[in-house]
Amino acid sequence: MRVLVAEDNRGLREVLARGLRENGYVVDAAADGAAALSFLRAYDYAVAVLDWRMPGISGLEVLQDMRRRGSATPILMLTARDAPADRVAGLDQGADDYLIKPFDFGELLARLRALLRRPPAVQATKLVIGDLVLDPAAREVRIGSRSPALTGIEHGILEMLVRRSPAVVPRRSIALQVWDNEADALGSNTIDVHLARLRSKLAGGRVRIEAVRGVGYRIVARD
Repeated sequence: MRVLVAEDNRGLREVLARGLRENGYVVDAAADGAAALSFLRAYDYAVAVLDWRMPGISGLEVLQDMRRRGSATPILMLTARDAPADRVAGLDQGADDYLIKPFDFGELLARLRALLRRPPAVQATKLVIGDLVLDPAAREVRIGSRSPALTGIEHGILEMLVRRSPAVVPRRSIALQVWDNEADALGSNTIDVHLARLRSKLAGGRVRIEAVRGVGYRIVARD
C-alpha cells in the first residue's frame, strides 16, 4: 500500500517514512509542496500525509490542487495550527483528518488505518474473490478457513490483483505500487519470486494467480 509523506522537517520526515515502512507501507517522501505535487501526479496513493506549512507550495495548496483535479485520495494534515478556524479551513478544502504537532506515532498509524477503512463509493470494506477475503485496513487475509502469513510485499501484490480482478495487472504497475524503487523489481525476477511464494500460500483455495506472458498477472476465482 503506497503512502505519500510530505513534510519539510527532515528529521520528522525520516522518522515518519521509516516508521511507516516498518509497518508494511511503501513510502514516498517529499520535502516540499512542489515535490508532493509531482509524486501525486505520478502515482495513485492509498493515503497522503501533508504538512500544512511547507516552503513554496503549502500543504493546503497541495490539497486544493488534488481536489480540483478530482482526486479522492484520503488526506491527513499535519499542523502546528490548533485554532478551530484553521482546522475548519483545512477540512472545508477537502482534508479528511488532522493531527496537531507534536503527536504520537501510534496515533498517526491509528488515524491512517481509520482513513483506509473508509470505503470508496464503489468498493467494499473487504475485498472478496472465491473463498479469499482481504481486509485492506486491517491487513488481514483469509483463504477458506486459513489465515496465511503474508509479508508486506505479498500483501501489497495480492491487494492490487484482487482490486483489479479479473483484469491483468501489468508488471510495471505492480512494481510502482509495491516497491519503493520500481527499477529494482523490474530489472530482475523479483516480482516472479514473490508471486511464486504468494501462489504457494494461497494453494488449496478457490482462487488462482495466472501469469499472462509479456504482460503481467491476474487473480481469478476457480470454478
